[in-house]
Amino acid sequence: MTEAMSRLLEQFRAGKPAALARAVSIVENHRPGFEQILAAVHPTLGRARRIGITGPPGAGKSTLTTRLARRYRNAGLRVGIVAVDPTSPFTGGALLGDRIRMEEVALDPGVFIRSMATRGSLGGLATSTREVCDVLDGFGMDVILLETVGVGQSELDISRAADTTLVVLVPESGDSIQTLKAGVMEIADVFAVNKADRPGADRLRNDIELMLGLRAGAAMQNAPAHHGLDLRHVPDRDALRDAMNPARAARAAAQEGQPVQWTPPVLRVIASQNEGVDEVVDALERHVRYLETSGELRARRRARLRERVMEVVDQQIRRRLWQDSDTLAWVNERLDALEAGTQVPFAVADALRARSAVLLTGAEYAPLQDG
Repeated sequence: MTEAMSRLLEQFRAGKPAALARAVSIVENHRPGFEQILAAVHPTLGRARRIGITGPPGAGKSTLTTRLARRYRNAGLRVGIVAVDPTSPFTGGALLGDRIRMEEVALDPGVFIRSMATRGSLGGLATSTREVCDVLDGFGMDVILLETVGVGQSELDISRAADTTLVVLVPESGDSIQTLKAGVMEIADVFAVNKADRPGADRLRNDIELMLGLRAGAAMQNAPAHHGLDLRHVPDRDALRDAMNPARAARAAAQEGQPVQWTPPVLRVIASQNEGVDEVVDALERHVRYLETSGELRARRRARLRERVMEVVDQQIRRRLWQDSDTLAWVNERLDALEAGTQVPFAVADALRARSAVLLTGAEYAPLQDG
């Protein structure tokens, strides 16, 4: 470890904001020493609650993120915010505008905001988002808010990076068929129907709750057979009505204090006017308690560690293979055969993997004979 890196880590452990900013920049850009920083913070990970905030563009994610950060700061908690913005596929540039929207908390010394560009990464997050969250966690942040790009139905990386996923929708997000589709609607732990003063908000909320009830099998699961049934003598008519109404059943299940199985609450919010934000915070806190008592929090974090190992292996293999000039030259020599159809990509890939064994194990690379 260099002397400069030792000083940086010493200042980092002392809680210096400047050291945090430098460490985040080094890790985000994978500059020399980033692995040493991640190794230094690893033993202290797990203290921060990681809350992912996703949804379509224009849903008000940044505004709601700001309101949540303010609530947590009022509770005396330190907040880290990682906001991801899209990178242009044409120019390679990105407008990191989330800090502008978050000016209400940007100058708070208990809030650290880092805007990141996707740099071509799909799934709503940047390549190093989870690593940056690790740095914020190791620095001592109590809550980390991850705001995704907002690319649509396939933005699912957030569910693997956060403990709790908040999906923000608006009345214009689609019809009842949209709520039934797979993808982002399935990863939500909490739903927030933002801009709820607009027409269609209540209908969207009911459609989401109907979807939740149908997927949970809530409809009719506790209802007795209807043949010859006298509703006047049913012992618990409220339970029967819930069973026959999936949306109502889902809403009732979401309000349980200590649920056996978590049902995402669907909340009305007007973030720009600070309405419904307290209810969102309460739902997020209830979900954290559920994760802790059910053991799901440990399971999610263990899955995150396993995926992290797999990501590191993928990154190392790609870097060692495609930054090696001999490997690229070897592939180029086979383009004629591939173009002529005398070789197929699968055979070339098998041969490439066999000849690159020494390179991939980290030993000194020695070109192998073609076989």
